Amino acid sequence: MSKQKTSFFCQSCGASAAKWVGKCPSCMEWNTYVEEVVIKETQEKALWKEDASLKSVPQLVQDVLSENHDRISSKDEELDRVLGGGIVRGSLVLIGGEPGIGKSTLMLQVAVQLTQLKMLYVSGEESPHQIKMRADRIGVHSEKCYLLSETDLSRIFQHAKKLRPNLLIIDSIQTIHSQHIESAPGSVSQVKDCTGQLLKYAKESNIPVFLIGHINKEGSIAGPKVLEHMVDTVLQFEGDRNHVYRILRTIKNRFGSTFELGIYQMRYEGLMQVKNPSEILLSDQSVDRSGVAIGASIEGNRPLMVEVQALVSPANYGTPQRTATGFDLKRLHMLLAVLEKRLGLKLGAQDVFLNITGGIRVDDPSIDMAVCAAIYSSYHDLIISREACFVGEIGLGGEVRTVNRFESRIKEAEKLGFSEIFLANNEGSNKEKTKITLKNVNLLRDVLAHLFG
Repeated sequence: MSKQKTSFFCQSCGASAAKWVGKCPSCMEWNTYVEEVVIKETQEKALWKEDASLKSVPQLVQDVLSENHDRISSKDEELDRVLGGGIVRGSLVLIGGEPGIGKSTLMLQVAVQLTQLKMLYVSGEESPHQIKMRADRIGVHSEKCYLLSETDLSRIFQHAKKLRPNLLIIDSIQTIHSQHIESAPGSVSQVKDCTGQLLKYAKESNIPVFLIGHINKEGSIAGPKVLEHMVDTVLQFEGDRNHVYRILRTIKNRFGSTFELGIYQMRYEGLMQVKNPSEILLSDQSVDRSGVAIGASIEGNRPLMVEVQALVSPANYGTPQRTATGFDLKRLHMLLAVLEKRLGLKLGAQDVFLNITGGIRVDDPSIDMAVCAAIYSSYHDLIISREACFVGEIGLGGEVRTVNRFESRIKEAEKLGFSEIFLANNEGSNKEKTKITLKNVNLLRDVLAHLFG
C-alpha cells in the first residue's frame, strides 16, 4: 500500500507548502497552515494531445448570440436589488456574515416566501426542529419548502435528484464534506471540492444555489480565496449588534452591479425591508445641538441622507485621540489636516470623535463637506441649521469638488423636506426647477461663511 502524500495548506488564502510554516508568504497571516491529504489522479495524459470528445468549440465574438438572463423574483425587493434584478437561474451565490447577523433568517424567509417554487433548505448546523422554530417566529409558512439536515454532499445530491427543487440553499458551506476528500469539513480541500461540485450541479441543472459562509476575525469570508472566484455572486451581510439595522452589500456580481445596497431591520419576527432608509438614518431633530450635519450619499442606485455627528474636545493626554465609526479613519485624518491648514483650526491638541448614525459605513467621498461642517460646528460650538444638507468632496487645497449623480441627491433632499443644499459651483447650473435652494460654493471656507457668517 502506497503512502498517502500530504501537504500543508493555508486556511486563509489556500496557498500550499511542502512543510509547515508559521507565517504564510502569500497572505502574511500567522498560524494558518494545516496538513491535508493530497489526492492525485491515477490516470494522466498530456493536455496537448488531441481529444475527440471535445464538447466546446471556439466561436467568433460576433457569432455568439446575446441572451437575457432568466431571473426569479425572490419577493424581497432589497435582495433583488443587490442581485441585479432577481435570482439568475443556474447561478451560485455566496452570502457571508458574522455569526448571528441574520444570514440563515434571510435565506429561510426567501425559501418560505416563494410559495410557487419548490425549495430545499439544507442545514449542516441545525436540526429541522430548530429551523421550524425560526419559521414559526417569522410567521410565514410554505407547503413547498423542504428541510434537510445533512452534511454529506453525495447524500444531498441524491435527495436533490429525487426532489428536483427550484432553489437549493446550503447552510453552511464550511460544514459540508465530500467522501472523496480525506480532510476535515471546512478545510481548503473540502471547501474547494464541495463548491466545485455545487457549481457544476447549478450550471448543469439550471437551478440556482445559495451558499451561506462564515467569516474570519478580519471580516472576510472564511476558507480559501478561490471560493469567491468560483461563485457567480458574493454578498456580504453586515451590521452592528448594537443596532437593529442590517446591510446586504454586493462584493462581486457577474450578472449586475457591485455597488448595490440592501437595508433590513432586525425584529423578533424576522428581517423587515427598509423602504426609505434616509428617514430612519436621520435622528430626531427637535433639539438643536452642535456637531451635527446631514450629508447626501449614494449607495449603488440609491441616494441616502446620512447624519454625521462630530465631537471635538480638549485632549487630556499628550496624544489626541482620533476615532471614526462608519467612516474611513485615514480620510478623517486628511480632512482634519485640511481644516487645520486652510481654515486655521487648532486641532493638534483636540480629541476628535466622528460617528455615522444608524450603524452603517459610508465610503462615498461626497460626505466630506458634511464631515468638515460637523467638526467645525463642534469645535466652535455652533449649531448648523436643520434645513441644510451637504454634498461635495473636499480636496487638499480646501476646494469643493464635484460628485456624480447629484441630481438624485438633490431630489432625495427635497423629498425629505430640506430647504437648502450646499454643492460645488459647476453643479448649480443647468438644473431643473426645484423647491430646494442650491448653494453653489467653490471652497470649504465659503461653506462655513454661508453657515456661520
